[in-house]
Amino acid sequence: MSTTEHTASNGSKPEAIAERIRAAILEHRLAPGAKLTEAQLCEVFDVKRGTIRQALAQLATDRLVDLEPNRGAFVASPSLQEVHEVFEMRRIVELAVVEKICNGHGPRRLKGIGSMIGRERKAFEARDFSAWIRLSGEFHTELAALTGNTVLCECLSGLVARSTLISALYESLGRSPCSFEDHEAILVALDAGDAQHAATLMARHLQSVELKMLDRPARGAADLQEVFGERGAKPAPI
Repeated sequence: MSTTEHTASNGSKPEAIAERIRAAILEHRLAPGAKLTEAQLCEVFDVKRGTIRQALAQLATDRLVDLEPNRGAFVASPSLQEVHEVFEMRRIVELAVVEKICNGHGPRRLKGIGSMIGRERKAFEARDFSAWIRLSGEFHTELAALTGNTVLCECLSGLVARSTLISALYESLGRSPCSFEDHEAILVALDAGDAQHAATLMARHLQSVELKMLDRPARGAADLQEVFGERGAKPAPI
């Protein structure tokens, strides 16, 4: 098999398609409540229905997609109750992350987090909202990675993904509730090994993010051809 054929094969797998749809959701290119029509997805990704159904099932497991009998698949639309529950869990998990880092789990690798915050700031200034949204979430997941606890990382990764979906529902485009200035202050406290101050800043930051969620559900149908464009038609790089 040639490299091109191998790449195309990987790009047509349910996992690869699920990842492309996930990125479109988390980068706010697909709004909550948008219908994911199987026939159109088959055309966009040039695959059979079975492959699309497997991809959508994976996303449903991650609670990014709702599968409704006799109606089809839709991008999930979190309720305000879920907002509170998700951020309650994030506070529990992320305060544990802060404590573990200050107790010696990964402080020497904080420089890489600082570089990420720099990229987050540049993405905001360049109005590259897709990158900005992605990097604002990665700040939190990369901090968790420094603990070396894979279960904790998996838990937080899911919570951050759901938080990003929630922000797509309750926030205006370009108004990410996750502030890189808060991230910088948290990083300074972590670098100083001040667990109490870092925990206070993280708790305040997460509360601020939660409070910025506004009751303004997104509206409008999605044109899947427009959303994915060449990204959907061509296989992702490996």
